[in-house]
Amino acid sequence: MAPSYVVKSCKKLLNWIPVVFINLVVFWSYYAYVVELCVYTIPGDAERVSYLVVFHFFFFLFIWSYWKTILSTPACPSSNAFGLPKAEKEQYEREQSSEVQQELLKKVALEMPVYTRTAGGAVRYCDSCQLIKPDRCHHCSTCEMCVLKMDHHCPWVNNCVGFSNYKFFVLFLGYGFVYCLVISATVIRYFIMFWTKQLSDTHAKFHILFLFLVAAMFFLSILCLFSYHLWLIGQNRTTNEAMRSPIFRNGRDKKGFSLGFSRNVAEVFGDRKILWLFPIFSGLGDGQTFVTRLVHIDPEQANQILQQNGKIPADGENHSSLLENGVAHTVAVISEKSAADQTVSVTMESV
Repeated sequence: MAPSYVVKSCKKLLNWIPVVFINLVVFWSYYAYVVELCVYTIPGDAERVSYLVVFHFFFFLFIWSYWKTILSTPACPSSNAFGLPKAEKEQYEREQSSEVQQELLKKVALEMPVYTRTAGGAVRYCDSCQLIKPDRCHHCSTCEMCVLKMDHHCPWVNNCVGFSNYKFFVLFLGYGFVYCLVISATVIRYFIMFWTKQLSDTHAKFHILFLFLVAAMFFLSILCLFSYHLWLIGQNRTTNEAMRSPIFRNGRDKKGFSLGFSRNVAEVFGDRKILWLFPIFSGLGDGQTFVTRLVHIDPEQANQILQQNGKIPADGENHSSLLENGVAHTVAVISEKSAADQTVSVTMESV
């Protein structure tokens, strides 16, 4: 018991090394920019003050977003909502047959808002957390917990990026990108002057030369990562879902959670645009249930999507039957029209 506890404690301690590294680089860049550049190198007061104001503005937002990402506890599913009832849990633990266990899980899952499945069509159940995984939820082996709308585990923040802190993570990338851009754009002039020996060698030379090189390197790497996550937000996908498309009861659909660009963005950043640029949680929903793209869209568009996925015939007259583990189901497309809008809901009915 003692050795395993020591090993686990050492692993947790080692996980903080990337965070310590990032903070050392950031605070060295702060010293190099404020002291070596602005205090010792820039001759004019107006230029010095303007550089310091812009630099500190983005430095504050960058650090705020970074530490919000680190310190935010990952949201996990409610055991009351997604845990097995006592009787079913005891039956599940006693049962030796995986097929019977899966049938039991499917029976319980019918009463839950769970629509995604494993590649084999099974209900996604976490044996470690002992609960049925909500849609877009995954178990993190590092954090040892199921994380709602898990994107990935990031070693640079030593935390899972998911429903509770994904906005903070994206802002951290965005402000990190701007922070490096500000440094590169303002330092390059003095970098060239030192490089071409227009300025005499001083103790600031080393810091300014490396400050520009490090900022430019991080600028390019963060730009790629930031652009990728902006694309994911527009598609309403996570990194996990970009690597492996989510599988619904009706089959695989990589755009299953996409509701249109504006609604996809609002799901992460919320409806109050005044909060978008600040690391304050403003996302929509509870992270445990998600609307799919077949809800609140045009009926003809829904029919086209279903036809593309092979769910209904091209003529749209007859409903196709789906076979799920030997049980036939029918996809019913129900159109509802109101004065405000038109909605389409897709339901599964056993036959």
